[in-house]
Amino acid sequence: MYDAPSAPTSTCFDVTIADNIAHIVLKRPEAFNSMTPDFWNDFPKIIKDINDNARARVIVITSTGKHFCSGMDLAVFSTGDGVTQGSIADRETRGESFRRHVHYLQDCFSCMDEARVPVLVAIQGGCIGGAVDFISATDIRWASKDAFFCIQEVNIGMTADVGTFPRLCKLIPEGWVREMAYTGRRLGAQKAKEIGLVNELFDTHEELVAHVLATAREIASKAPLAVTGSKLMINYARDHSIRDSLDYIATWQAGMFSPSHMAEAFRANAAKEPGQFPDLLPLRNRM
Repeated sequence: MYDAPSAPTSTCFDVTIADNIAHIVLKRPEAFNSMTPDFWNDFPKIIKDINDNARARVIVITSTGKHFCSGMDLAVFSTGDGVTQGSIADRETRGESFRRHVHYLQDCFSCMDEARVPVLVAIQGGCIGGAVDFISATDIRWASKDAFFCIQEVNIGMTADVGTFPRLCKLIPEGWVREMAYTGRRLGAQKAKEIGLVNELFDTHEELVAHVLATAREIASKAPLAVTGSKLMINYARDHSIRDSLDYIATWQAGMFSPSHMAEAFRANAAKEPGQFPDLLPLRNRM
């Protein structure tokens, strides 16, 4: 399990925080980094700790081994989750419980979408099933040329339910979402780049990770309030009308426009040196 903040430990993830960048690494290459129960329990705790305690300005997610992630581990399907426990539970009661369970799984990835800082991901090899739900909730995606993406759920007789469709339909043309969802075919890296699922492709995993970390360092050098404001506005515009979004950014600026941050940015740019900006504050979750 993940023990925040000084000694993050998990069976699924390694976490390091340095130079305002939190680096989360999937570390089960021998199992293709499949999503075990520990994965689902630990990941949102890691993201929430980084986000709520303002531990970093950017989050980077990378993986190990041949494949980024093979999706849901079979152990998740075989363990009791409260859905079928109790012999007296009727179909409707089980259905209500299962709906809540799906919400829990969805929230495990929505935490990235809702985080105050950008979440960047590097994808190599297979990105399968639940992994597509996973990467769809990140801010920016890059991949190696051997990457492929597969909405695997249809191949095992179920409908993807953890975020693929609500998010993927906002990232790539709907026709490609439908083809992937109905057929279970693999989407190759080159086509993923052509349709905008990933920003760029790299020959090797090493080059991929180096580029993502370099981008993270560049983002971390900017004023954190400006970056989080940009993320908030992009997410809001995605889900609202132009008129509502214009009003929202005006309201944000009324409270968060910062002449001092701008002055420091101008000074740093003129001096060709990093700016000295205040970090976001930890959230007050408890009195």
